[in-house]
Amino acid sequence: MVVINILIAVWDFFATYILQKAPYMVGFLTLLGYCLMGKKWYDTLSGTLKAIIGMLILNAGSSGLTTTFRPILAGLRDRFNLTACVIDPYYGQNAVTAGVEEVFGKGFSQAMTLLLIAFIVNILLVRFNKITKCRALFTTGHVQVQQAATAYWLIMFAMPALLTNDVALMVVMAVILGAYWAVGANLTIKPMQELSEGAGFAIAHQQMFGIRLGYFLADKLFARGKKKEDIKKVGDLEMPGFFSIFNENMVCTAILMTIFFGTIMAIIGKPYFVENAYIEETTNFVWYCFDTSLNFAVYLAILQLGVRTFVTELTASFQGIADKILPSSIPGVDCAVCFGFGDSNAVTFGFLAGLVGQIIAILILIFAGSPTIIICGFVPVFFDNATIGLVANEKGGIKACLVIPFISGLIQVFGAALIAGWVGLATYGGYLGMFDWDTVWPIFTVIMKYLGYVGVAVVVIILLAIPQIEYRMDPEGYFLITEDYDAYLEHLEAKKASN
Repeated sequence: MVVINILIAVWDFFATYILQKAPYMVGFLTLLGYCLMGKKWYDTLSGTLKAIIGMLILNAGSSGLTTTFRPILAGLRDRFNLTACVIDPYYGQNAVTAGVEEVFGKGFSQAMTLLLIAFIVNILLVRFNKITKCRALFTTGHVQVQQAATAYWLIMFAMPALLTNDVALMVVMAVILGAYWAVGANLTIKPMQELSEGAGFAIAHQQMFGIRLGYFLADKLFARGKKKEDIKKVGDLEMPGFFSIFNENMVCTAILMTIFFGTIMAIIGKPYFVENAYIEETTNFVWYCFDTSLNFAVYLAILQLGVRTFVTELTASFQGIADKILPSSIPGVDCAVCFGFGDSNAVTFGFLAGLVGQIIAILILIFAGSPTIIICGFVPVFFDNATIGLVANEKGGIKACLVIPFISGLIQVFGAALIAGWVGLATYGGYLGMFDWDTVWPIFTVIMKYLGYVGVAVVVIILLAIPQIEYRMDPEGYFLITEDYDAYLEHLEAKKASN
């Protein structure tokens, strides 16, 4: 009994302070990997600390972006007296927490149990990847918490019969969510390996299907019939005269954000910021707008520093895990990790294109008299569209970088309005609202709502079939891309020559 209690306490500690804390989960994986590789203790300690600190830096940048710009978007809502649903992972999690007991008579703690079981499902799918073809382990704990909360609500809404059977509820949720994590992260391997030139990571976030869709559309619509060197990317833009300053990432970001957010803050007006204690009455409002906008460039630079600090350690150490525990696998990490690769300005261009798409979609909802009005949250509008834009630019050039995120912005708003209003989360003021949760998960919800347990089977079959289809498209290169990227490139050249 004492041993069992100790094991439970250890697991509780791990689940609370490691599994749900991305920096320490990355640190734990780095530590485990280096230990399995037989590295000397001081190299292991150094690498583990660099991985943790790098992720903490990354989180500082992400948190700074979110904290700085969320009040601006909230100000738009308050300024125009809109009672609306905010599409943001944190608003979405809060909405589930506030409404789950009232609507379903369940406690939010069960969503955390779902997270743990789903993570085990993810591990098993990757461990047996020769059968499942899943090669990426989802390691971003904070994202797992947000997704577990929203999946908890959606599945209970779709299948109310599960409310009287806790075991069946947990099994259904864990299998679907665990499969989504494994399959979704797996879909991002090819785009990320190409973007990073074989850095050895996948994306484990909220727009995994969106990344692969953006990659596919950029290739088919914007790169078809063109040689790679003929595709004009954001970084290839030649600005005449003083416009050449836009070739510098920090300068470009600072100028565009000052124009864009400065205009939004001017529309909101100084009184709002004074009333909500963001500034003092005596504060120069023009200077405040300028200073706030420049912070976008600051936090983006912090993100990129965090990426450079930990990616090398994580991917190097993960080889030990891949060799001994999860063969042919790579870690799935936060989408901000990819901002350190490709054309830096594509991040800004993708974000702005997506934001324009969201604003147009919101205006359409307002003028059409939609019962659910969406307010864009900073996390979806930036992290979704910047990531998709970066991938689209790499594959299809500047046109793809602008068009695909713009379409993504439209989808985020219209998809969120439909699903959040239908399932009742809009009543509680928030929905997760990122790309996959405005497209893939609404489809899953409809299937389960109208087909019940058969629908659950259909969803699981669809998910598990995706890596099988991808594998059959290139059996020889499928695992090679994670095991030896240089050999994979040689394989592609040989394949191209034979065709």
